Amino acid sequence: MPDIGQLTINTATLRKQWGLKDIIAGVAQMGIRGIAPWRDQVAAAGLKEVAAQIRDTGLAVSGYCRGGMFPAIDRTGRLAARDDNRRAVDEALTIGAECLVLVVGGLPKDGAQRIVSKDIAGAREMVRDGIGELLEYARPAGMKLAIEPLHPMYAADRACVNTMAHANDLCDELCPSGRDGLGIAVDIYHVWWDPQLKAQIERAGAKDRLYAYHICDWLVPTKDLLNDRGMMGDGVVDLPLVRSWMEASGYRGLHEVEIFSERWWAEDPRTVLATCIERHARVT
Repeated sequence: MPDIGQLTINTATLRKQWGLKDIIAGVAQMGIRGIAPWRDQVAAAGLKEVAAQIRDTGLAVSGYCRGGMFPAIDRTGRLAARDDNRRAVDEALTIGAECLVLVVGGLPKDGAQRIVSKDIAGAREMVRDGIGELLEYARPAGMKLAIEPLHPMYAADRACVNTMAHANDLCDELCPSGRDGLGIAVDIYHVWWDPQLKAQIERAGAKDRLYAYHICDWLVPTKDLLNDRGMMGDGVVDLPLVRSWMEASGYRGLHEVEIFSERWWAEDPRTVLATCIERHARVT
């Protein structure tokens, strides 16, 4: 059964109640081992200050959210994405993150964030090229990149990599030997439904590509496709089964609770953390 030593908290889970410095302090006070911050929260709190606070608390940084968003309508946009992703790598190194999570982006958008293309194949080519270029920057610095497949409902605007199989294919193309700085973040919310999930977890594990494991639950009905994730045990996902596949495939990393939820954002943050601890031990 999972114990608190395997638990880490993605800071999105508490972003409406606390600023990042309070989240770091609260997570440490509850005896939780790790944390996974978001870039906007780090920017608001100050990169150097956050890095120092994390070091002082002794927390592990299970991941840094997020890089990616590679597709763009022109070369200027692609270069801007390249530069921003390099900054994300530098920030991840500064805070001591285990990996930089990549939400790769969907169809190209204009400056007003309006989708201006229907060429999803072209978007996927830009994603492949962008990851390959970023890998050349991140690998010498020792920062691992974790592709996060998102649920197909996000293919247009957030991520055109929507299955573990596609993420594995990208890893095979860009890092054929494996164990070379490019892997996958397995997020329950996005992949639980996939009939190939077990086989694709095994495929990733065979080349040591399981870099992160994000947990929550899928509610029925889901009232909001972005901000109605479930607390573990409140939905329909067989969490112990998926964990068993991850562990059988060699994953020994932390279990990262990432819950975007108006319901849980309305709770006292200490109650949320206590519930995460209890559910992690009992139902995951």
